[in-house]
Amino acid sequence: MNKFNVIIFKLQTLYEILIEIKSQLNFNIIYFDEINDNFNKHLNNNPDTLIISDKINTKFKNFILYNKTQKVSNLIQQINVFFSKTNYEIKSNILIAKYTINTNSRLIIRDDNSLKLTEREIDLLIYLNNSTEEKNIIDLQKNVWKHTRDLETHTVETHIYRLRKKIFEVFKDDKFIINNKKGYKLYKWKKETLLLKISYQGNLVKRK
Repeated sequence: MNKFNVIIFKLQTLYEILIEIKSQLNFNIIYFDEINDNFNKHLNNNPDTLIISDKINTKFKNFILYNKTQKVSNLIQQINVFFSKTNYEIKSNILIAKYTINTNSRLIIRDDNSLKLTEREIDLLIYLNNSTEEKNIIDLQKNVWKHTRDLETHTVETHIYRLRKKIFEVFKDDKFIINNKKGYKLYKWKKETLLLKISYQGNLVKRK
């Protein structure tokens, strides 16, 4: 896993201390003493970067205010907590077509609209998303419902019907889950690069 980045902004002494112990840290350390093109370019390419400064700047999204009397060990702990939360949020979000699914809140999100899903519905969408071909009822019974053929086929069909109806009511999308003689699959948008804007601190995750 790639390390997160921390910018030390106009705190040369702090930067030198952290460089001395960088082998013990779980993040990369970068120093800037001004907001310039390189600074902005780095943030654009690494939106999860955390900035440490002794002055509040509203332009900084991910920010920790550093008090020069503060112990460096306490600051490192703050940084680690911040990135633990960020990493948790990234792992909790899955991009499926034009939608974001947050497995923690069980929400499916598109633009400004969201819909609460059941755990089963999330499992179904993730399974279909990871599949390269249509999945029939028997396959869904086994791999999503974890049941044998004793489960009535209309149970699966009813769940999918209700899910499609819910998605259409909120997102006006009747193509998200499609089916044919072979089974069910998710509609794949062609020639699009989809960007997911994660709610926590504006992190971006890309998936083809």
